[in-house]
Amino acid sequence: MDRGAIASNGVNGSNGTCTEGAAATCTSATGIQGDFKLNNFEDGVLSSDFMVGLLMASPIFASLAKSVNPFKLIGSGLSIWTLATFFCGFSFNFWSISVCRMLVGVGEASFISLAAPFIDDNAPASQLAMFYMCIPSGYAFGYVYGGLVGSHFGWRYAFWIESILMLPFSILGFAMKPLQLKGTHIFLAQVYGKLLLCFPSTNYFWVQVLFMPI
Repeated sequence: MDRGAIASNGVNGSNGTCTEGAAATCTSATGIQGDFKLNNFEDGVLSSDFMVGLLMASPIFASLAKSVNPFKLIGSGLSIWTLATFFCGFSFNFWSISVCRMLVGVGEASFISLAAPFIDDNAPASQLAMFYMCIPSGYAFGYVYGGLVGSHFGWRYAFWIESILMLPFSILGFAMKPLQLKGTHIFLAQVYGKLLLCFPSTNYFWVQVLFMPI
């Protein structure tokens, strides 16, 4: 949902523009781009900043799963995500929100590299498609959410509300019964985390197909 929200018109916004001529009109600046006066390059970088934290942290979380309860790792990652998203709402320039977005990627790395193996261990095979369907559905919902909240309350509230909604899940990660992934899926989680360094769009399904021991 977060990626859809930051890309929405209500959160991302636009710079103010003016037309020339006798009937000159001006539109006011809106959203992050308008408040921080970002050019197109900076606006594009902002949408991709999370990948820095994601690519750096995914192999780390996947490796730690061998010795640390994966649920605690997910809880730690979601806590980082919650705090980073909350502070996105307090950012004051391009660099401050960029740093927060990188930390959002760190938090997301724990879930991406560890939740997929857990779901594969426990979900019925016939229901796995529901998990993969939720990913693009979350993006789509984020566009709607960001547009509505951003236009009615301001783009900062979109981040604050997201962080509040995620807080219970962060706590749940620490409270749940310790989990040990099956040996095969620890291996797959490690492969998945490392592949994300070179191929950010890697889908866990293809990791299973290519690397599942026979």
